[in-house]
Amino acid sequence: MTKYNLTLPKMGESVEEATIVNWLKDVGDKIKADDFIVEVATDKVDSEVPCDIEGVLIEKCFEINDIVKVGETLCVIETSQKSHEKIIQAIPNIELLENVENNKETVEVKDNQYESSKHSFLSPLVRSIIEKEGISDNDLDKIKGSGKQGRLTKKDLLDFLGKNKNDEFLIKNSPVIESKPKLTSNESDTVRELTRFEKMTYDHMMSSKNTSVHAQMFIEADITNLFEWRENLKDKFLKDEKFKLTITYPLIKILSLALREFPTLNASLDDNKLILKKDINIGVATALGDGNLIVPVLKNADQLSLLGICKSANNLIIKARDNELSPDDVLNGTFTMTNIGVFESLTGTAILNQPQLGIIAFGSIRKMPRVIETDKGDFVGIRKVIMISLSFDHRIINGATGGLFLKRIKNLIEEWDINHEV
Repeated sequence: MTKYNLTLPKMGESVEEATIVNWLKDVGDKIKADDFIVEVATDKVDSEVPCDIEGVLIEKCFEINDIVKVGETLCVIETSQKSHEKIIQAIPNIELLENVENNKETVEVKDNQYESSKHSFLSPLVRSIIEKEGISDNDLDKIKGSGKQGRLTKKDLLDFLGKNKNDEFLIKNSPVIESKPKLTSNESDTVRELTRFEKMTYDHMMSSKNTSVHAQMFIEADITNLFEWRENLKDKFLKDEKFKLTITYPLIKILSLALREFPTLNASLDDNKLILKKDINIGVATALGDGNLIVPVLKNADQLSLLGICKSANNLIIKARDNELSPDDVLNGTFTMTNIGVFESLTGTAILNQPQLGIIAFGSIRKMPRVIETDKGDFVGIRKVIMISLSFDHRIINGATGGLFLKRIKNLIEEWDINHEV
């Protein structure tokens, strides 16, 4: 019998780690080739990791909610000699571990560094925490493992470290400590843990607010021509393309044109270096059926025709709502737009999607009385108007740049040719 390390595969450009969401197989389960073993999450996209071989799952190296780096061993699978030979033929460089009688370097062998500890098995993540925090063997013996067969988990170590740091603080400081008031709930309240998605959103939003200096500007645009253009074409478009023509698609086109003229808005800031992005990759905030939000990225939007934008954006939105986005579908955005008008919101102040420097929000379209200027004088007419808000990073973008960018968006909307071809 031989042992095979199933490692976390590369899951997209710039993806270096993932979080264990759910184990789909248990220790002792028989595995078939192409069976999904574990569900992992990278940022906001969930993926299932398949196995290339047949065998029996004998070891899980990580717990749910642990963070795993690309290339690290997720689990160990015991295979037959026949499967071993097939693997060697198919993948010559694959990492195989012989049975303990033939090879001492199995995942269960003690690391010499921890021989004096009572814990006989430490996962790669647990070992890295021990080394980083300098936890001694004596301290390890004091920690009771909550994992299977008493194994140490990341939570065990973090609980231990948190207690020790709190004890040190109490010793070194005054016994009178101001603490955050504890929130209470009564019997009629419903209390639940945050979902993984909510926790990631929380962390992402707090990180953005703590990183960038958020500033906002607003402008109103007359969207009558664009609205009527869409109304005139929507039935034919649906018949020809089999999906609806929405206002979002031409707004993406307009935004891509404006970003080409204002490269600072299509950039990111790395310490004291401004990185002006060559590609214009627009993230399109998409509401999901469960109330969550995800931002698939339309790559090279300025290089696409209007019809190309319609098809590509629609495909991304469908994949998002069907939970079929790949990690690459949400990576490398350079600017984000959100259409909060679909919820009848007039406007809003969006939070930057790090490391981007700007995000634009389009509000609801309303019929409003407006003064119309003509060569024969001014008169009042009913027009369709939209409020647009721009949030930008004031560390690098000033009010003049933000204002001119918004004004350009307004002009492109109001100058839309009602005879424009899709």
